[in-house]
Amino acid sequence: MREDVGEVTTSLHRPVTDSSRSKPVPYDSFEWQQPPPSNGVPRSAWTRSHKRLSRWHRPYTLVLVFLDLASVVLASWWIATHLEKAKSGFQFKSWGFLHGGELFNFFAYIVLPLGWLILLWANGTYDRRYLGLGSEEFKRIVRASVTVVAGVSLLAFATKTQLSRGTVAAVSLAALCFLLVDRVFARQVLHLARRRTGHGAHRMVLVGTLPEALEVYTAVTRSPAAGLIPVAIHITDGYAAARGIETPVPVYAARDVLSLVHEVGADTIAVCGSASAEPGELRRLAWQLEGTGVDLVVAPQLTDIAGPRVHIRPIEGLPLLHVEEPTLSGPGWLAKNLLDRVVAALGLLALSPILAVIALGIRLSDPGPVFFRQPRVGHEGRTFRVWKFRTMYQDAEERKRTLEELNESDGMLFKMKNDPRVFSFGAKLRATSLDELPQLINVLKGEMSLVGPRPLPADDGDYLGDVRRRLLVRPGITGLWQVSGRSDLSWDEAVRLDLYYVDNWSLTYDLGILWRTIFVVLKRKGAY
Repeated sequence: MREDVGEVTTSLHRPVTDSSRSKPVPYDSFEWQQPPPSNGVPRSAWTRSHKRLSRWHRPYTLVLVFLDLASVVLASWWIATHLEKAKSGFQFKSWGFLHGGELFNFFAYIVLPLGWLILLWANGTYDRRYLGLGSEEFKRIVRASVTVVAGVSLLAFATKTQLSRGTVAAVSLAALCFLLVDRVFARQVLHLARRRTGHGAHRMVLVGTLPEALEVYTAVTRSPAAGLIPVAIHITDGYAAARGIETPVPVYAARDVLSLVHEVGADTIAVCGSASAEPGELRRLAWQLEGTGVDLVVAPQLTDIAGPRVHIRPIEGLPLLHVEEPTLSGPGWLAKNLLDRVVAALGLLALSPILAVIALGIRLSDPGPVFFRQPRVGHEGRTFRVWKFRTMYQDAEERKRTLEELNESDGMLFKMKNDPRVFSFGAKLRATSLDELPQLINVLKGEMSLVGPRPLPADDGDYLGDVRRRLLVRPGITGLWQVSGRSDLSWDEAVRLDLYYVDNWSLTYDLGILWRTIFVVLKRKGAY
């Protein structure tokens, strides 16, 4: 490790500078000028001395505007083409030089799309904070669509226009579907660009103690699609804290943070945890950044808690984060149980021919029982016997003792990519996850759920510490662990995902995991 005045770097990384002249590397041809000290008075966004450094959202927003307009126009055209009563209420009306069909076309292809666009903008669907990640963007689109329906209905009532209610409903529903599809498509393109090229992302300087900064680094880099790229750490606990520690990005200390942001080509400062014990310092940092184009975010020491559980409660100017308890009861939980039973019953009935073919294939591959039943730990520690199609030879449990040293899992499960105990047809069942289908029986009996943490064997010791929290919900056929990497994940990462699911469960989240499961099964990633 090398120590220079005003900076600390590890042996793996060095500050981003021009090696020939030791000058800062320019960022997007941005000529830096130190802004005058802020007095805390908000500047106008139109007269700020510097444009916002993070600019990826501008072309992305323009593309979204075009796609949204096209979606509403397409919905109007599609319904007008396929519904005979679509022009009801316009045949005998006139307005200026427009009559009948021309008046309908004017409202359907100009007024309605523009009005929808204005309401999308008013509801914040183009706000860069919600673009590219999370469900807030889609919630706001739905809210804007409901507003459009209410507005059209009110205008029709005020002008006594006898619109076809079926047409209004069809156009609204079609436009909403097209809008959601185009946003999903645009988001996938953005995620692809972020993963492959790093474009469309925020370059961050993490400010705080080294452990806090490294924890935030780990959290934001788990998903490249989130578009957060830490490029430097500015530690607040002195040079000694970084001595002898290898870090993924350069580490600095005793530097002017704003100058450091420009030097490393960043556009965002992330204050990690208790970055400063001095009251008012974070507020003064916010003042200092006014007019510089640099974004400021605060990462509190509150990880793996989803947004709906966190609410800001300002008390006398102090923003308090109020964290709700996990919702593990109530109407939503009742709906989850009902959905589990209904889907399990219908699934067993519809898949019975496939189940019969699989059973025949197992009997032809290896003599013995079709099903494998093993004790597993379920809800609140209760033990049950899980149903699975048998994919291993009958002496698999005896042979396991001779293979313990070849275990490729670092946790409570035994995993091998090329397990010699699995027969050929069983390997195909595992690759396609068809061996899990009999667990619909466990779901129907109330021992398991469609979505939840995977049930672990009952003979693997006590469930102590954090792992025991998994038992607050029923285990599932699929879960966040399965759609995030399955057997390729480490044990600690799998536990973290399961605990995140327990703490942030919702019915919408379950439906999202079920949808993602389809693509994970088709890709066969991590299935062995």
